[in-house]
Amino acid sequence: MAQVDELTTMLKSIRRIARAIDLSSRQIDRDFGLTLPQLIVLTCIRDLGEVTGRAISEAADLSPPTVVGILDKLEAKQLIERYRSTRDRRIVHTRLTEAGARLLRKAPPPLGADFEDAFRNLHDRDRRNALAAFALVADLVAGRRTEAGPVPKRTGRAPSLTAHTSATTFGRH
Repeated sequence: MAQVDELTTMLKSIRRIARAIDLSSRQIDRDFGLTLPQLIVLTCIRDLGEVTGRAISEAADLSPPTVVGILDKLEAKQLIERYRSTRDRRIVHTRLTEAGARLLRKAPPPLGADFEDAFRNLHDRDRRNALAAFALVADLVAGRRTEAGPVPKRTGRAPSLTAHTSATTFGRH
């Protein structure tokens, strides 16, 4: 397959994923009043326990300022509470409220139950390969270095992966 065809196929796959995530995010917003990033942050807080913003940022793979904005909105909805550490007043911890825990018990998985079931039913090797491929593609799209070296600069007329990809609700906190 020619490189242009491969890149077009990759772009189409990324667009299909972005569209599916966008539809899932809109459904979560309609049903629960949360954006997908808010649901992800809420889930991180549940999974990590009483936690700092920095730990949430690392777990959710979101920038610290983005996490602070999301936490502000979750706190306004009374789904979380923040408090200062008794040992070091500079440190702010976050924990779920009972309302936040109740909402998470009702909320669907971020990628949907059907996806989670299908992914869990893949053979171990196929799951590992899919995870490795997604990590590589994410690094390439982000312009990060890979094990093969730096991502080369675009020189041909291949389609840009970012120019055509529709915006998803990932950017909306």
